[in-house]
Amino acid sequence: MLQNNIELIKTTFEESIPMHKFLGLKIEVLEKNFVRISVPFRKELVGDFRNNRWHGGVIATVMDSVGGVIGATHFTSLEDKISTIDLRVDYLRGAEPEAIMVEGKIIRFGNRILVARMKAFQNDKLIAEGKGVYNFVRMNHEHVNGESGND
Repeated sequence: MLQNNIELIKTTFEESIPMHKFLGLKIEVLEKNFVRISVPFRKELVGDFRNNRWHGGVIATVMDSVGGVIGATHFTSLEDKISTIDLRVDYLRGAEPEAIMVEGKIIRFGNRILVARMKAFQNDKLIAEGKGVYNFVRMNHEHVNGESGND
């Protein structure tokens, strides 16, 4: 589904999800098992007003969203579903008041579970890394290669 629907996934991710639109998320690279997104800095995203740094929860939200869009690259229909089971984020340095880039890649994709690893950067410096575990459900009960979906 990815090759034919990159623009649909991009538009849905950027424009149709209110949180993503609020944050200004933009997909820079979208491949089957990899995504890179950018998020511009805005004063509404500050968590530490003393140092004008990003709120850690915003960074975690972006990482979770990156895991979701990677899962969407494996959708076989618009009815497929993905939901977060677990998310872990390690903050390595404070995020300065400038844009961040978050990359994510799939490290395991099973019948119903997807695991993604994410990294957040500012000016090529790693500021956070995380791992997300997602429940992935294909509603058409068929795998991409057309085999029966006996999960």
